[in-house]
Amino acid sequence: MSEVERETAASAPNDSRLEELVEEIIAGDRRLHDLPSDLSAVDAATVRRLALERINDTSLANVGCFSLDARRASTRHCENFIGVTQVPVGVTGPICIRGDFVDPAEALYVPLATTEGALVASTNRGCRALREAGGAVVSVEDVGMTRAPVFRTSGIADNRRFLGWVTANKERIRAVAESGSRHLKLVEIRPQTLGTSTYLRFRFASGDAMGMNMATIACDRVVRELIEPETGVECLALSGNFCVDKKASAINFLEGRGKRVHAEVVLEGPVLERCLKTKARDLVEVQYRKNLMGSIAAGAIGFNAHYANILAAFYIATGQDVAQVVEGAMGVTTIEPRGPEGVIASVYLPDLPLGAVGGGTALDTQAEALALLGIPPKGGKPGEAVLRLAEIAAATVLAGEISLLAALTEHHLAEAHERLGRGSLPPES
Repeated sequence: MSEVERETAASAPNDSRLEELVEEIIAGDRRLHDLPSDLSAVDAATVRRLALERINDTSLANVGCFSLDARRASTRHCENFIGVTQVPVGVTGPICIRGDFVDPAEALYVPLATTEGALVASTNRGCRALREAGGAVVSVEDVGMTRAPVFRTSGIADNRRFLGWVTANKERIRAVAESGSRHLKLVEIRPQTLGTSTYLRFRFASGDAMGMNMATIACDRVVRELIEPETGVECLALSGNFCVDKKASAINFLEGRGKRVHAEVVLEGPVLERCLKTKARDLVEVQYRKNLMGSIAAGAIGFNAHYANILAAFYIATGQDVAQVVEGAMGVTTIEPRGPEGVIASVYLPDLPLGAVGGGTALDTQAEALALLGIPPKGGKPGEAVLRLAEIAAATVLAGEISLLAALTEHHLAEAHERLGRGSLPPES
């Protein structure tokens, strides 16, 4: 019997201690998070789940079926843990990538977690086009992770004094900020003042980690141990929205955040017709009128067809912070004529926060998905795993983008969703 099976068996509803705890929650004498510390994570999840089932007269049987490490999940990732919500995972590929951290000879299959029928199939079609075109050329830059506390001053003179102190003490700030992790390096401090509000936008390099928690902890240490005691200026919030985390913003679009990535491919006429069932001229016009003019008309920040679709599926599968898709999807797609019958298609993602370690990457299924992508790479240097992951993400976005645009060009989108997203179920065996 496996460890999960043993723990699950020990959590059977007829356990008198568990039943007593369930009744206490139902009666309102105990809260969901207030369970004995000696309960196993599986037992605690069982108690909460049984109480919720009886309170709401519903079943959570499927939520309670899982294979992940409940101790890790309930301690580091999810409070009041009761189980899981399952998202189907498909694979697309092989995808051919010409990057600094991915070799085009690798046969990479990319896991995508989604409930949207046709998404994996469409991206797979794009992967075929990339392969037949010789691969996607990808370039990635580690821009760094940002956190921007907001401080309250008394006005212009106080602002000048405060920012003067920050400039004069930058190396002391660096030493304190970096003292908590050997992987964290302070890159810059960018100030912005509005009235009596002053923002300090700290930018950090964070190795293979996405770095948001590392940056937050480092900023908190700097504020408490150095800035407030020595300047007398109060920090009102550790995040002042000048970071900018999990929101679309002009500053992240222009200056970047996390990883800044370009991916491109030259698609000749035969590849366009054979793989994408379209022609260069038609594809260029739809790209212009949809992604560029349509996005301008809408006042969008970002000019693309569906980066969020690919990124969300990629993020869920590989244990990233899914909410950061909001900023990651701000990129720009371009499709330009190349030669008599071809195009050069590119995607630009200026704000792609992601990590190869930390966060949800250590969860069991997510770790398996990363291993499928060769993360971490064998013999790689610190920091290279996340750059490899960024290259794969950008190339997958490119595959999904060219496929969807081709479907729109040839009026195949509704047909594909009708067939793949709403098709009849096969008979049960």
